[in-house]
Amino acid sequence: MGFDDACLLVPRALHKTVPSFSPLLPVGLLPYIAFILLGATFALAFYFSTLPKEKVPVRELAVASTASILGGFGVVAMFCTVGVYV
Repeated sequence: MGFDDACLLVPRALHKTVPSFSPLLPVGLLPYIAFILLGATFALAFYFSTLPKEKVPVRELAVASTASILGGFGVVAMFCTVGVYV
């Protein structure tokens, strides 16, 4: 048994003892979560376009950041819904 064989024994034993992955959210909820998150993103994008311009755009920054985060999670949920696990 060489150095390479000894290094491979630990990961193999660990792989056999670790339980399989189970998601925190049921996979059946992903389409609904994606729809809600992406719907909220589009609603916030519309709201963002109606905001008056201000010198210090604090409200614009908050709305845009929230829409961006919701859109990101919505796209990931949509990808996972159709089988592209990212």
